[in-house]
Amino acid sequence: MSDVSTQNIEKPIIVSDRNFDQTLKTYPVVVVDCWATWCAPCRAIAPIVDQLAKEYSGKVVFGKLNVDENPETTQRFGIMAIPTLLVMKDAKEVDRIVGALPKSQLEAKLKDLI
Repeated sequence: MSDVSTQNIEKPIIVSDRNFDQTLKTYPVVVVDCWATWCAPCRAIAPIVDQLAKEYSGKVVFGKLNVDENPETTQRFGIMAIPTLLVMKDAKEVDRIVGALPKSQLEAKLKDLI
């Protein structure tokens, strides 16, 4: 089986309790956007996450985890406020961004990883 390429992933993938660990094993750098449909700040950063997914395609895979539908992962990572972006490298949390930050601040944190 060949290595899974991140080249073609230009939009966030859906991450769930069921596929969370496999997603982290599959891709070296994953940013998981923990969100909910009722969360206005989550909706505010969604287009930014979409842009970053396209711009960093091949380097970073972005995922979206609905906290209401995935309580196991939400509890496991102690998500207390949303939006929370979990920055995962080699299946380990290396950073956590809480709140709706501007694109420039999100990009600055990503550049440290790649």
